[in-house]
Order: sequence, then C-alpha cells, then structure tokens
Amino acid sequence: MKAYFVLLALVAVVAADFYNSKYDSFDVQPLLENDRILLSYTKCFLDQGPCTPDAKDFKKVIPEALETSCAKCSPKQKELIRQVIMAVKQRHPEAWEQLTQKYDKDLKFRDSFEKFLNGQ
Repeated sequence: MKAYFVLLALVAVVAADFYNSKYDSFDVQPLLENDRILLSYTKCFLDQGPCTPDAKDFKKVIPEALETSCAKCSPKQKELIRQVIMAVKQRHPEAWEQLTQKYDKDLKFRDSFEKFLNGQ
C-alpha cells in the first residue's frame, strides 16, 4: 500500500488546490515499459537509491496523497498514478510490500486507497 503513495507522488507535486499541473503530462510510459526505471523510482521512494528531480517532488507528496486518496490530484494525475501503481503491484509485489511498510505500516489508508485504485 505504501507503493501506491510512492507512485501517487510520481504524478503530483503540491500546489494550492491541486498538485502541480506540469505533472499532468508526466510520461509514465518509460516506467511502464522498463522495469529498471520503475524500480529506480521505487528505490528512491524507499530511500534505497538516488532520486531524479521529478522523483524527489513525487516523494514529498506521498504521505499526503496516501492519506487523502489523492484528493489534490487532477483527473489525469489520478489516471497516471493508477497505471504506475498497478505496474508495481503486478510486476514487483516485494517492492509494493516495502512501500506499504514504509508509508502505511498500520494499514490505516489501505481500504480507501484500494477504492481509489479501483476508480471509486
């Protein structure tokens, strides 16, 4: 579940009512098509590797995005986040588990975030 916040952060940066709109056009295809890139973002979020400038921005908002089920995300950001999170969950369940342990150890946000992932 923690991974979902990590990936939420991939698409959002804190702003006024919404996260920065520049991430509406964030190209998630390299992450979806290349496990090395996907895992490098995951490692950044887990403090296990270096972070790109975008990854640093995403990492900052993971806690809030997780807690609010991405309330400040634009519709496009929500779509992108769902794609990336599903890729991590399906292809790297061990990384997903580590993210969950880091960002939602007590699983307080698990149910609400799963609803978010399912588009509810």
